[in-house]
Amino acid sequence: MGRAGKHAIRVTADGPAEAAALREAIVGRARELGVMGWVRSSDAGAIQIHAEGDESAVDDLVGFLRAGPSGAVAVERVEAEGHEQFAVRGVSAGRFVVREHAGTAPGFDFRLEVGGVIRSWAVPKGPSLDPAAKRMAIELADRAPAGDDLEGDGGEGTTVWDRGTYEQGGRVAWPEALERGHAVFVLHGEKLQGGFALQRTGGGKKPRWLLIKRRDDDARPGSDVVADR
Repeated sequence: MGRAGKHAIRVTADGPAEAAALREAIVGRARELGVMGWVRSSDAGAIQIHAEGDESAVDDLVGFLRAGPSGAVAVERVEAEGHEQFAVRGVSAGRFVVREHAGTAPGFDFRLEVGGVIRSWAVPKGPSLDPAAKRMAIELADRAPAGDDLEGDGGEGTTVWDRGTYEQGGRVAWPEALERGHAVFVLHGEKLQGGFALQRTGGGKKPRWLLIKRRDDDARPGSDVVADR
């Protein structure tokens, strides 16, 4: 039956050249209907949708897809995943950077652009591509971006270790996911690729988190990306 009796489907639809406009139209209609899940464009140019909720609302969304510009639509019944949003996947949410600190207090800091501010964590041992290596991350004060502040203001002896863009993921909308203490995201960097999660483990003035690599095609069990690169 899935979660709490939710009806859930996975849809593949032909994607037109203006796929971004279709994605936004699907998001708008899903939110009107109270349907949860996600939409993304596949590498082959199709539109993929996961939709869950009341069966009549999910059916209305399928009807919207069949009546619209998406063309052929294939529907498969799946298990509900428990989403609390309907979001666009596969689209950049902003930039990330990892800075390395040398000298007497070596370490790294990890920064994300989130909702107009820079969210930062000190990661003493640096990030890992090994899902078994759960790296401690200490939350730092939010910063208002000024110029290229995402990469700057690292102090003497710091360098940019990695940079790129990221996608927000998970079942809960950002930045609420961070406020709840569990946020899932995908990095597209020069050294760091694939899914990661930040999991809060303690509160206080400097809350403690774990930075964890998710098990996907970009995971490298047993590796040490900091030592290797």
